[in-house]
Amino acid sequence: MKELERDLGLPSVLAISIGAMIGSGIFILPALALEIAGPAVILAYLLAGVLVVPAALSKSEMATAMPEAGGTYIYIERGMGPLLGTIAGVGTWFSLSFKGALALVGGVPYLLLLFDLPMKPVALGLATLLILVNLVGAKQTGRLQVAIVVVMLAALGWFAAGSAPQVQTGNYANFFADGIGGLLAATGLVFVSYAGVTKVASVAEEVENPGRNIPLGILGSLAFTTLLYVAIVAVLVGVTDPGAVAGSATPVAVAAEVTLGNAGVFAVILAAILALVSTANAGILSSSRYPFAMSRDKLAPPSFSTVSDRLGTPVNSITLTGAVLLALIAFVPILDIAKLASAFQIMVFALINVAVIAFREGTVEYEPEFTSPLYPWVQVFGAVTSVGLLTQMGTVPLVGAAVIVVASGLWYGVYVRPRVDREGAAAGAIRQQVTDGALSAVGSPEATHEVLVALTKRMEQRREQALVGLASDLVREEDGRVVVVRFEEVPDQAPLTEDAAVQSTADRSFERRVEALGEEFGVEVEADEIVSHDTKHAIVNVAKRRGVDAVVAEHEPLRLRSRLFGDPIDWVVRHAPCDVLLVDSADPTTPEDVVVTGDGGVFPASAIHVAEAVADGRGTGITLWSEAGDPAALADRRGELASTLATTVDAESIRADRPLPETDLLIRRGVDHRLRGALFDDDPQFTGAAATTVTVHPRESRRPPLVRRLLERFVA
Repeated sequence: MKELERDLGLPSVLAISIGAMIGSGIFILPALALEIAGPAVILAYLLAGVLVVPAALSKSEMATAMPEAGGTYIYIERGMGPLLGTIAGVGTWFSLSFKGALALVGGVPYLLLLFDLPMKPVALGLATLLILVNLVGAKQTGRLQVAIVVVMLAALGWFAAGSAPQVQTGNYANFFADGIGGLLAATGLVFVSYAGVTKVASVAEEVENPGRNIPLGILGSLAFTTLLYVAIVAVLVGVTDPGAVAGSATPVAVAAEVTLGNAGVFAVILAAILALVSTANAGILSSSRYPFAMSRDKLAPPSFSTVSDRLGTPVNSITLTGAVLLALIAFVPILDIAKLASAFQIMVFALINVAVIAFREGTVEYEPEFTSPLYPWVQVFGAVTSVGLLTQMGTVPLVGAAVIVVASGLWYGVYVRPRVDREGAAAGAIRQQVTDGALSAVGSPEATHEVLVALTKRMEQRREQALVGLASDLVREEDGRVVVVRFEEVPDQAPLTEDAAVQSTADRSFERRVEALGEEFGVEVEADEIVSHDTKHAIVNVAKRRGVDAVVAEHEPLRLRSRLFGDPIDWVVRHAPCDVLLVDSADPTTPEDVVVTGDGGVFPASAIHVAEAVADGRGTGITLWSEAGDPAALADRRGELASTLATTVDAESIRADRPLPETDLLIRRGVDHRLRGALFDDDPQFTGAAATTVTVHPRESRRPPLVRRLLERFVA
């Protein structure tokens, strides 16, 4: 494989990063931001530069850990998985497309100072020309980029230095007239001015000594550009009458005319046109590579990664990006373009900060030469402030960001997920924490001293025996007791008299039969009968009065209507002060094999404890069933549980497209929400796989927190 020569030193890195930043951020946005924040726009540029620092540090770290050609999307996808990679890829693509459109829509007015032409047609014509340039594969040379940067800096430096003596301090009066809200809104608007600060990471593979030059180049260029922006905006505000440039299409040219005359105006026009055309061309070039890269990773249709044999460029990707660019220029106002460009960039920078945490805490190999200081506080600060800043930008950027997130999520669910089977570093870290928590719970079981077997209807003796046998397994290790109660419900209009409590011959026969099971199972068994108007309340009352550790009851599958609107046993599950084990048995027999199912390879402690007790009582082992996934991960779970439990543990991957193995007893944890349980069975692929299924509902205090349950279900 060919390698790229590492021949970019620190000066080249600084030039690339500075050149990627200077453009619409200083030639267009000051006028728009002045209308929002007044003179405080100066502080807005400074604040935006400070808020970019966490993302700059994070990008520097990831670039030195993975110094290879690529972009922001690559880091986020590798760190946080295909879902957030899809959101980041689409968000960055739109951000760069909006930035390119902003450069053209904002740059053309500077050109029109020299020529009397209609603005929008000229912008559309330039955009079409740049799209064609990218299609035929014309390349920007490093020398051209350096020349553009030198001209821009010379013109802007002359403007700032030559205009500074004419600054009028009175123009800074009422500095905070628009309040903190105006300052934050303006900060969000000009945030896109710093979007190019991390562009050098995309050529990290060509940087010599990347561990030193990448962070120095990124942070050095950010500091230089921030100070330059603040100085230019301060001069621009100070040399013009209050409000004179607010809303102007050419604010720097207006200010230059006041202080430097026609020569200054021509210098600014030259710099602006060079910078904005360069920015637009770079925007088309870089943004068109995002559908291309996503297509190679199977996050987008394969046609976007097709390279033309004749032109040598990804024609479909460039064409799609060009169409979006032309639509933005034709139909979207410049202020909305600027806001949306910043909003998408803020969203991506927030993900960059989270991606570093994912890599650091994940299980993948990650060895950066440069590490961000004050980890993870810098990253948390960057992510939180990004979200906070986004909320201050108004309705348009918020709606735009929300639409991108939702649309990207839908695209992932419909197109990507069926085609991509990989995860990011964050998933490994989360899985490890979830499995560690589950394993810790398995290793510290609570003792079971007394179990209530609740019989809510007349049943065959072998069913009674199966329920008592299960309860006996739970209490045997602690020499506990099984209490078997037959509950009888009478209508509300029938009074509970002493006659109702008189034992019949059948009742006495039931008690003798059940108590005799104690000798068979080697535990103490007590039998009783209770008559009530409400069986579900009676079960919970008995459980509370006796302080039992678990309730065992038979529970047949319910119709959808019953599952949605509840039945008595649902109420018992929610209100019992203990665990509830619901037994669904078509043909209860003595189990010779015990199976535990898990969500994504995480096996709940509550189900494991029951399985271990049954397996120990019957002299058998436990088999772990998990939907087919990573065999190595399942083997790790088996090994961890085998070292913790006193019984043998096997594991087996189950495929939904193949017949399920037969088993005697299947144990699983129950769902915690009635609607979800009605519509989405916890283990739909295992339904009907066993002669007997035991669903374990842990008491409220033993249920994992909601966040962990969601992680177990959807991540682990």
